[in-house]
Amino acid sequence: MLVGVVRETFPGERRVALTPMVVTELRRSGFGVVIEAGAGLGAGFPDRLYAEAGAEVVLDREEVFGRADIIAQVRGYGANPEAGRRDLGYLRPGQVLVGFFEPIANPEAAVELASRGVTVFALELLPRISRAQSMDALSSQATVVGYKGVLLAAEALPKMFPMLVTAAGTIKPAKVLVIGVGVAGLQAIATARRLGAVVSAYDVRPAAKEEAESVGARFIELGLETVEVEAGGGYAREMGEEFYRRQRQLLGDVLAEHDVVITAALVVGRRAPVLVTAEMVRRMRPGSVIVDLAAERGGNCEVSRAGETVEVDGVKVIGAVNLAATVPYDASQMYGRNVGNFLRHVFGRGGPDFSEEITRETLLVRAGEVVSGRVRQLLGLPPLVTKGTG
Repeated sequence: MLVGVVRETFPGERRVALTPMVVTELRRSGFGVVIEAGAGLGAGFPDRLYAEAGAEVVLDREEVFGRADIIAQVRGYGANPEAGRRDLGYLRPGQVLVGFFEPIANPEAAVELASRGVTVFALELLPRISRAQSMDALSSQATVVGYKGVLLAAEALPKMFPMLVTAAGTIKPAKVLVIGVGVAGLQAIATARRLGAVVSAYDVRPAAKEEAESVGARFIELGLETVEVEAGGGYAREMGEEFYRRQRQLLGDVLAEHDVVITAALVVGRRAPVLVTAEMVRRMRPGSVIVDLAAERGGNCEVSRAGETVEVDGVKVIGAVNLAATVPYDASQMYGRNVGNFLRHVFGRGGPDFSEEITRETLLVRAGEVVSGRVRQLLGLPPLVTKGTG
């Protein structure tokens, strides 16, 4: 099968769906690769590296869509709702799309894709099981986000992270609090620790305590933790407003003790819960920094604005967006491996087995229908009963 890779068109997106190394691996597995010229430049992969890896480099984007059996993207339509719309006209019935499509946040885009007769695999829907770990693009990209979020905080903070003993006296280490101990949160903890900060962590999920402590954080318990908040896959379940009100009340005192707060609390398929109010921000010391890694989903901080830095009584609140694209070389390396592993899993055994769990659960659109049960529910559609499409 011929895999096509096109240049990403989402504003600021510098990642590429396949790197030259993954192209080499796919060709060994029997796939061909055609790539739009310049697709990898933003990530540090020039066209010549793709040609040396055995890919065919073409100048025309439409030609890639016209020839490829499978289109691999970072941000497909849905995750790229404006610029991505222009690609809809290039699609043809039976063609396969693989990438991020944000079907939970933007389920209507799945309906438009279905009308084109394509088959779509949304990597956001990949089941969080051990067999799928090598294909888990959400986790790989969240690792980059957690790392970069701490670097943003370190740059904005008017003090250094590590403790230093100098002839001019001792510099106390910065105190960092990470709220939300998922993949991004764990990487944020590890990065802040490597920079020398004293790190604390909070999460409503009881299982998060052992995870946070394993990477060097002191876990804060508010007495609200309960097994009922675990939704699976490392996500928390959406709780009632009274729960969040009590949580904010108890967290206020904790935030006031820290120089940096990294928020990374997400509820799958829902707007991010507001955990840090404007009043809590005002209680922090001037010069403190909040990096809201959930800003694209509405934000964990009441005053954060996606893509902007705002200041409240001397506290900087950074509404971080698309941070993985700011470390495009390594983010693309990891994403490309995820995609390559997924393609070999689904298509490397003579064609897709739609009854197999990873294939079935990741499938978003097929044969003119939105087939994902979760997305159909969001759209108000009845469950499908066709065997193998769930």
